[in-house]
Amino acid sequence: MPTETGLSEAGTAGTGPRPRSFVVALTGGIAAGKSAVTTRLEQLGVPVFDADTITRELSAPGQPAAREIAARFGPSVITPDGQLDRRALRARVFENETERHALEAILHPRVRERLATLAASVTAPYCVLAIPLLAEGNRYPWIDRVVVVDAPDDVRLRRLMQRDGIDEALARRMFVAQAPRTARLAIADEVIDNSGNLEDLLTATDVLHQRLLALAHASRHQGRSVVARGGRS
Repeated sequence: MPTETGLSEAGTAGTGPRPRSFVVALTGGIAAGKSAVTTRLEQLGVPVFDADTITRELSAPGQPAAREIAARFGPSVITPDGQLDRRALRARVFENETERHALEAILHPRVRERLATLAASVTAPYCVLAIPLLAEGNRYPWIDRVVVVDAPDDVRLRRLMQRDGIDEALARRMFVAQAPRTARLAIADEVIDNSGNLEDLLTATDVLHQRLLALAHASRHQGRSVVARGGRS
């Protein structure tokens, strides 16, 4: 179940080994343009680990999380061929906060552990963890920098409706399940404005990459505390 469906990554801190490389969390509201940024960073050789992708892997048929989801939510969220019906599950959790929390309890500890393990394996100067709902509950004390991909709410709403083929009512429910834009900006060390076109976004991403490389090298040579979160330079 993709985290953009309203599933935050809140939970117990300190899961997994401490990463060796500089760790950047990339977040943003739904339909802000995070995927375009991470795709560009991957093209530039940056290791990117996506919480949504991990969530889908964990909820694949035969996985322990998938069995727990089926047991908790019943056959209405399982397709005839045994796959998770993500659309049905999404509609269900957006209509009931208790249901959403139940799904979070199944998935989030596993997502956090997997992200920590993947980040710990990186030897590149820095890696990126794409965590859509980081502002809803940051329990990653080993993150060094937070990047927020930002766009006005009306722009994101229009993009979401077009992208997912959903009506405005469901799109707005998905918005409500996330932290407000102000909360995301409050945790940002770096902000990428995606209110313009794709070319502008890619240019801004290239500039960000060079800045993160410089911060990563400074961290490696001078100690993590030099560029730790809250130490914006």
